[in-house]
Amino acid sequence: MNVLIGGAWPYANGSLHVGHVAALLPGDVLARYYRLKNVEVCYVSGSDCHGTPIQVRATREGVTPSAIANRYHEEFKDCFERLGFSYDVYSQTTDEAHKQFVQQFFQALVEKGFVYPKTVEQAYCGFCQQFLPDRFVVGTCPDCGSGARGDQCDHCGKIVEPIDLHNRRCSICGDTPTFRESEQFYFALSTLQKFIETYVDSATGWRENAYNLSRRYIEEGLIDRAITRDLDWGIPVPISGFQQKKIYVWVEAVLGYLSASQQWTKQHYTETKRFWSDDSLHYYVHGKDNIPFHTVILPALLEAHGDYHLPDRIVSSEYVTLEGKKLSTSKNWAVWVPDLLQQYHPDSIRYFLIANGPEKRDGDFSWREFIHSHNGELLGAFGNFVNRNLVFIQKSFDGRIPNGTCELNVSRQLEEVYDTVGALIEEGRFKEALETIFTLIRFANKFFDDAKPWVTVKGDRQGCADTLYTCVQIIGNLSILLSPFLPFSAKTIQRMLSITEEEWQPIVIEGGLQLEHVEVLFERIEKERIAVELGKLKETLSVQR
Repeated sequence: MNVLIGGAWPYANGSLHVGHVAALLPGDVLARYYRLKNVEVCYVSGSDCHGTPIQVRATREGVTPSAIANRYHEEFKDCFERLGFSYDVYSQTTDEAHKQFVQQFFQALVEKGFVYPKTVEQAYCGFCQQFLPDRFVVGTCPDCGSGARGDQCDHCGKIVEPIDLHNRRCSICGDTPTFRESEQFYFALSTLQKFIETYVDSATGWRENAYNLSRRYIEEGLIDRAITRDLDWGIPVPISGFQQKKIYVWVEAVLGYLSASQQWTKQHYTETKRFWSDDSLHYYVHGKDNIPFHTVILPALLEAHGDYHLPDRIVSSEYVTLEGKKLSTSKNWAVWVPDLLQQYHPDSIRYFLIANGPEKRDGDFSWREFIHSHNGELLGAFGNFVNRNLVFIQKSFDGRIPNGTCELNVSRQLEEVYDTVGALIEEGRFKEALETIFTLIRFANKFFDDAKPWVTVKGDRQGCADTLYTCVQIIGNLSILLSPFLPFSAKTIQRMLSITEEEWQPIVIEGGLQLEHVEVLFERIEKERIAVELGKLKETLSVQR
C-alpha cells in the first residue's frame, strides 16, 4: 500500500495564521506516522497563487501579481519548514509543470464531453472595469438572509450564484455590479449526481462535518458550474479563441494534488500511477470551508477524467477562533505564524494546535491556555520527566544508563500504546492519540515518584537502577510515539539516547549506554507573557497584514 496525503493549498495573498496551521497539521502527523510504519508516503501541498485577490493586492502595492504570490509562497515554505512540516513536495500553482498538467486535464474533459461552452451573464464592475469572480460579488444570501459571497454562503453552506444574491455589490470597490454576456466553459457536474451520491454514501473515514455538508449539496441537486472566467491572472484556457480566459482557481488548485504527486514521482523515477491506483490510500487534510471541493468537486473531476483513485479519508477541521472571537484577517484579529515562530518553540505550537484542534467543533486559540499548556504539559509533565531521569543518571551513574530490568507492566503498556495511538492516528483522531501518549507520561511521572530513586540510590542501588532503566525505556519509546506530533523534542531525545533508527514499534535502550549531552527540552514561559501578547493583539487591530 502507498499513501498519498494532500494538504490544502493556502492562498498566497497574506501570511499564515493559527487557523491555517491547525487545519493542516494533521497531514504532517499522518505523513510522519506512516513513514515510521515503513509505508511509502507522498505528502504534497503548495501555494495557491492565482486569482483576483492577488491581482487586487498587486495593484494596490504597485507590483505584479507574481511578486505577491512568490513573496507569500516563500514565506509559507519558511513557516512550514520551521514548524517541521515534512512535505515531499511543496509546490505552487504558478509552476510550469502544474500549468501544463491542468491544461492537459482540461482538454481531456472537453474531449470526453464533461466540459462545454455556454454563454452566461457574468458580473461586471463598471468602476473597476473588470469582470468579477463569483466570490468578489457580495450581498445577502437569498436563503438565510446572512451576508454571503457569490459562490457560497458560509453561514448556511448553500452554493449560490452572484445573480441570486440580494443587495449585490463589488467587494473591491463597493459599487453595484451589472451583468454582461460572456461565453465560458462549464463542467457538467449535474451528470455526475448519481455517482457523487453513491460515492459519498459509501464513504468511510470521513469526519462528520464532511459527510453532512456533502449530503446537503447532493440533496440540493448538483448543478453545472463555470470552470473558466474572464480574468487577467491565472492559467489560460488551452482552446483556440479562448486563451484570454482563465481556468477557475477552484478547479486548478485541487488538481495540484495530481501535478505535485506527478512531480515527486518523476523526481524518484517511479510511476505516478503507483499513488493513484486502487492499492493506494488517500488522505485529504483541510478546513471546513474546503469540504465540497474535496468531497464533491475533486471526485467528480477525477471520475470524469478516469484513471485516478478517489479520495478515501477526509480530514476536515472546523474553524479556530481567537480569544473566543472569530478570526478576522481584514481587522488583523489573528495570531500570525511568522510572529509566533519568532517567540515560541515549534513543538509548543504543534502541541497546542493538535491538543486543542478543531476536530469535531470549533477550537479556540487563547494566549492564557497556550502558555499554561506549554508550562503544564510540555514542560511540567513531558520535559520534566525526561530531564529528571537523565540528570539523575548523569549525577548518580556517571551518565551511563544503568543495567536493570524493565517493569513488566510498563513493557506491556508500551506495546498497547503503540497499537492504540496508531489506530487513532489512522482514523484521524489526533487529539485522542496525543492525549493517550500524555496519559502514559503522567503514569510515568507517578511511577518515578512512587519508586523514589533518590532514596533507593542510597540503600538499594539495584532497585534504583531498575527504576531508571524502566524510565529510560519509556523515554526512548516516547521519542518514537511523539515523533509525528512533536518532532523537534523527539529528535532531541533520540540524540541524547543515541537512537538512530525509528520504526513504529517498541524499542529497547540497552544498559551501559553513555548519554549524549543532556539538555532540557523546554524552557518555562513566564505568565506575564500572557498580558504582553494580549496587549500586542489589541494594538494591531485594523492594521493590514
